[in-house]
Amino acid sequence: MSVEMNFDDVKALEAFIILTTNEGGTEAVDKAVFDLGDILTNSRAYELVVEQMRAEPSVAAMLQERYVGSKHDLEALLQYPENSFGYIYALTMKELGLSLDYLPAVNINSDISYIEYRWRQTHDIWHVITGFDISEAGELGLQAFYLAQFGLPFSGLVVASGLVGAILYQPEGTGLLLDAIAKGWHMGKQAKPLIAQRWEEMWEKPLLELRQELNIIGFQKRAATV
Repeated sequence: MSVEMNFDDVKALEAFIILTTNEGGTEAVDKAVFDLGDILTNSRAYELVVEQMRAEPSVAAMLQERYVGSKHDLEALLQYPENSFGYIYALTMKELGLSLDYLPAVNINSDISYIEYRWRQTHDIWHVITGFDISEAGELGLQAFYLAQFGLPFSGLVVASGLVGAILYQPEGTGLLLDAIAKGWHMGKQAKPLIAQRWEEMWEKPLLELRQELNIIGFQKRAATV
């Protein structure tokens, strides 16, 4: 069976190869991530994601409102109690030198553009709330969580590229990655829809209490989180 490839198909394949091989370093990988995400927004897979999300009332309400919350002011969040979700999120971001400066200005004019912006805006929050760190295994675990929750197409390709890269270049680490993927998938299936959460209105809640409310089971201890 022959498949005719268009320009976007070629770009997607190139981005997938970069994610698999890490060729070109961090800058090239970051560009591949955004290129692949942009290309997938026009895919049939993304249309199915939107259909699935509209069928869940709490998620459908977020899509209709297109809630993005207030700015994540890390300095202000560090004034919250040390066991609070907001404090631990801000501390994690500070310790790892992370910020939301990488987010481009986006015209949110459709359900797909909203979903893309919101999951990127809250990606580090999902790391904190699930307990997956930012190692390769932790990232693949979180991407599997995304897949279980709402079938994000980008996550499927990240998981695939991670496994292909491990098999080709670091086969001894394949088992660790598979364990993380299995854990993320299982956790995502059990948890309430995280894409429907108004995180910016829950900063003061104790992190452990919030995890329990969202039915996030199997999270790691604080020392192993991002």
